[in-house]
Amino acid sequence: MTAFAALHHADTPLLLPNAWDHASAAALAARGFEAIGTTSLGVAAAAGLPDGAAATRDATLGLALALGNGPFLLSVDAEGGFSDDPDEVAEVARELAAVGVVGINLEDGRPDGSLARAELHAAKIAAVKSAVPTLFVNARTDTYWLGEGAVTVAGDGDGDGVGRETIDRLDAYQQAGADGVFVPGLAEPARIAALVKTLDVPLNILYSPAGPTVPALGDLGVRRVSLGSLLYRRALGAALETAALILAGRPVEGTAPTYGEVQALV
Repeated sequence: MTAFAALHHADTPLLLPNAWDHASAAALAARGFEAIGTTSLGVAAAAGLPDGAAATRDATLGLALALGNGPFLLSVDAEGGFSDDPDEVAEVARELAAVGVVGINLEDGRPDGSLARAELHAAKIAAVKSAVPTLFVNARTDTYWLGEGAVTVAGDGDGDGVGRETIDRLDAYQQAGADGVFVPGLAEPARIAALVKTLDVPLNILYSPAGPTVPALGDLGVRRVSLGSLLYRRALGAALETAALILAGRPVEGTAPTYGEVQALV
């Protein structure tokens, strides 16, 4: 088991913050985070490109090159692998692993709001695991993210079940070799607990400020909690709020790294 995989089997869930550039990753590492992910939205927005549209392959690989040898374990959000050809997705995985990346997220959601065929996504996972067996593949299904997981057809019959589409897809992804599975948008405690019981690999949940806390998710059986684009969006929000306060002649509250502290991250 790799060091990154082992973090998914610890006594407490792996809290994975997501960076979008060198400074954000270095700052998070300096705060003690052993593992850091990237956020596809942050990477895409910083490059002026759309997220989830397979437009950020070069930007993602460039960021991985900058971060892959940092003092932390790096997992990269590769959208859907930037291709529907499993061999091309495997090549992306090889390039990421070559610069020190230890994990990859692969999602089955498409830019038009539909889901890729489960068989195709499973083929991508299998191709990546064949090309780079040590790379931790976190297989993401967007059934709940896209609102397709609302139908309760499994579970105890009292509303605590999980959509059959979700269960079937995650089963296919596990069989294809996924090391973990990710269901963003799933936040109901009873459904999370029900889903955990169907899995043979660690479950990753996207943190929501309105949802369960990290300790509560751990109690439900969740082994990894991702922050997704939350840190990037909050950083952007803080920048806008600060500019508005200054324009209005009001005091700026809160803390910010000094010029020297940011320089020290390089």
